Order: sequence, then C-alpha cells, then structure tokens
Amino acid sequence: MHSKKLLDLGCGNNKRVGALGIDFNSRTAADLVHNLNVFPYPLESETFDEVYVDNCLEHLDDVIRVMEEIHRVLKPAGLVKVIVPYFRSTWAHIDPTHKHFFTVHSFAYFDPDDLICQRYDYSLARFKVEKTVFNETLANRWTKKLVLKLANRWPSRYEYYFSHLYPLDDISFYLRKL
Repeated sequence: MHSKKLLDLGCGNNKRVGALGIDFNSRTAADLVHNLNVFPYPLESETFDEVYVDNCLEHLDDVIRVMEEIHRVLKPAGLVKVIVPYFRSTWAHIDPTHKHFFTVHSFAYFDPDDLICQRYDYSLARFKVEKTVFNETLANRWTKKLVLKLANRWPSRYEYYFSHLYPLDDISFYLRKL
C-alpha cells in the first residue's frame, strides 16, 4: 500500500504532517520556498493525491490561476481542501492582506454540474464540489453550534436568509479533480 502524496500550499508554521509544504516565507515550516503568485509552481504535473490550502487563497492575486495550478499538480480524482474566511465574517475584513472573499458558491465556477460553471466558463480546470462546511476547524459555543447545524445542512439557504443575522467565520470546501 502506497502512502498518499500531500501538498500544503501556504503552509506557514502549521504544515500538515507528511505533506510537502510550500510558502513564500522562509521563516516557516515550508519545505519549498516559493511565491504562490508566480506560475507555474515548481512541481511536476499529476504528482499529488491531496492538496490543502488553509487560509491562504484569500491572500493570493489570482484565484483562477491558483486553482488551475492545483488542478495541474493533482492526480486524476485527487482531493482539494480549501479553508477560507467566510465573506460575512468580521475576520475576513480585518486583515488588510485579504484580496478575495468567499461564499458557498465560490467554487461553483469550476464544477461542470453547476449552472454557474456552465454560464461563466472562465477556466478549463474542473472540480466537483463534494461538500462545504462552515467553521469545521474552529471551537464553537453552543449557540453557534446550533446555527452551524442548520448552516451545514442547508448552506445556500443559510447564506441567503440568515448569514447577515448570524455570520459564521470560515468555510471549508472539499473539491474533487475531474
């Protein structure tokens, strides 16, 4: 049985165990120092089984180009987990280095089953959006846990009807390379 090859883009000092970590900052746990705004990444095509992008994508210049690079380095049917601040979160707007904001539909542009992708064909990179989860890696009080239960069951309804009343903090996307 072979072990999975993992890539952690923008790993900082919280690099995932067993992953190849890439970060622009040489004072981090990165195995490879590289500016993720410079393409192509110094990685072979179809090398990784899984790619993690944890609170990094919102800092980069071109989300589409980054997703195309992730698509290139992933093996067929590889998994991507992207964690970003939710657009309604106060935390999304506090950091002056954030360049992008994300909703439950932000990755629909890459999912050919979604009308958004069919209507706005911005990229050849294709990913199936398998799941979106709010506040997956954060500690939550009981009141927030109740909202999370509803938001994670019906993400689009939460976003449209309730997110302005009770904004959550981050959102995780599980994407499968097509």
